[in-house]
Amino acid sequence: MKASQFFISTLKEAPADAEIVSHKLMMRAGFIKRLGAGIYSYMPMGLRVIRKVENIIREEMNRAGAIELLMPVVQPAELWQETGRWDKMGPELLRVKDRHERDFAIQPTSEEVVTDIARQELRSYRQLPKNFYHIQTKFRDERRPRFGVMRGREFTMKDAYSFDRDFESAHKSYDAMYAAYVRIFERMGLRFRAVAADTGAIGGQASHEFQVIADTGEDAIIYCEQSDYAANIELAEAVPLIAQRAAPSLPLAKTPTPGKSTCRDVADLLQLPLARTVKSLVLASDEKNEAGDVVKTIVWLLLVRGDHDLNEVKTGKLEGLKAGFRFATGAEIEDHFGCKPGYLGPIGLKKPVKIVADRTVANMSDFVCGANDADFHYTGVNWGRDLPLPDVVADIRNVVAGDPSPDGKGVLAIQRGIEVGHVFLLGTRYSKDMNATYLDEAGKPQLMVMGCYGIGVTRILGAAIEQNHDERGIVWPAAIAPFTVVVCPIGYDRSADVKAAADRLHEQLAEAGIDTVLDDRGERPGAMFADWELIGVPHRVVISDRGLKDGKVEYQGRRDAEATPVAEAEVFGFLREKLSA
Repeated sequence: MKASQFFISTLKEAPADAEIVSHKLMMRAGFIKRLGAGIYSYMPMGLRVIRKVENIIREEMNRAGAIELLMPVVQPAELWQETGRWDKMGPELLRVKDRHERDFAIQPTSEEVVTDIARQELRSYRQLPKNFYHIQTKFRDERRPRFGVMRGREFTMKDAYSFDRDFESAHKSYDAMYAAYVRIFERMGLRFRAVAADTGAIGGQASHEFQVIADTGEDAIIYCEQSDYAANIELAEAVPLIAQRAAPSLPLAKTPTPGKSTCRDVADLLQLPLARTVKSLVLASDEKNEAGDVVKTIVWLLLVRGDHDLNEVKTGKLEGLKAGFRFATGAEIEDHFGCKPGYLGPIGLKKPVKIVADRTVANMSDFVCGANDADFHYTGVNWGRDLPLPDVVADIRNVVAGDPSPDGKGVLAIQRGIEVGHVFLLGTRYSKDMNATYLDEAGKPQLMVMGCYGIGVTRILGAAIEQNHDERGIVWPAAIAPFTVVVCPIGYDRSADVKAAADRLHEQLAEAGIDTVLDDRGERPGAMFADWELIGVPHRVVISDRGLKDGKVEYQGRRDAEATPVAEAEVFGFLREKLSA
């Protein structure tokens, strides 16, 4: 392809609203144009990358036995109402009405539609297993779209859905998709980790996220260098840091801590390690009647060590909090503790509360906590002696770097990542709600066991750039670059020799199936090189009169600091070797 026949639109500066590296570089390199908040047009250069990403995904999905179809963007509300997600999804689900006042959803995902297809088409055990996938536009009405394609409202996603006769078979489908995802991201040239994850709003029994490693990632990935353990921060197990509670060695004392309402300030004042303090967090759970009125409220006191943070996902799995919880109001706190936040603790409560201690806190002794009296804390607090044992002991905190790995094979480390793929073993969550059954060998109806598997196609562009860039622009992995090779002739419009050599190499590469662009725009060398470095093409060949006089051209890889002279007669073979390597 010749650049003059394509569309190249680069900018020297990124728009003011571009926040992170990938957003800035995609705007500057002319990959996207903003249409509205979280909504972008993908320009020709960006679309080339998307198509290469899609091709890799299709090849590996087909290799794994998945079958491509295409489901609609607009979906009738009735299907979403069958599963209860019409109401549960909240404002992220964009709801619209047609001219007949019928309700529809602009789909963020397609579990309901594909399950409807399965219950109509898959009637016998002989038709199972099946795995359907599509690559389709999605829409999620994000409250605050940001970071360009990383958290947009409209995006492209590959979602696949497996249907099996039982859980044993479903696990095989899940494993096949997991393996396919590993191949997909390896082929794209991305550094990634597959981590155990919470099933979240989609539901299910098993889940893994595929995270592209990047310092700017929103997600914290927990892993052990000495083993295969890996999980996201929401799921990573925090083992107790104290194996057994020691006997009390200090008396209980109500100690003045004027104006010191945080664990850090209290520890500094008392000249104690922060790990000797205990943090109090107060939650409330509401029981409601059929009309939605609150009939009973339970107040919960959650205790974590002063240097630890509460994990709300783990907390939401506790019995009594699974139906939902909120942070208690100021009035509820004062009613139960007789004190404002900052000095709360489990001793001397005005009204009973449900006390949950993190595993580490449950084994602490001689610790410090709030005294439920402004400007005072208790020191020398011990379970059993000064207060009853907690009602519940559970893992409710985030892990921190250096914690023991749950598999006992080392310690945990933390790195940042960007989620680009997610696999779920759904079980019968949707087939039960929608009565998606098949007839077994005995002719009896059985619920299909489902899995779902998503890849953020357009999100991969942002993630790849966050992982691969420098001060000059994007550094695309070769497999998903918009072009593999760019031929940059200096004086293409002025030198017959340069034009002939450039055209000859361009034709050789094109005939060999190598995705090549010839920059025939007649730009000055500096501007031409800057464009292609910004765009991120992996391989560049510069042809000039000066070099041709010596029978040479210059090759430079996008990551190379300097150019390499190559004989003009050998450059085609040289490039083929580079690409095959």
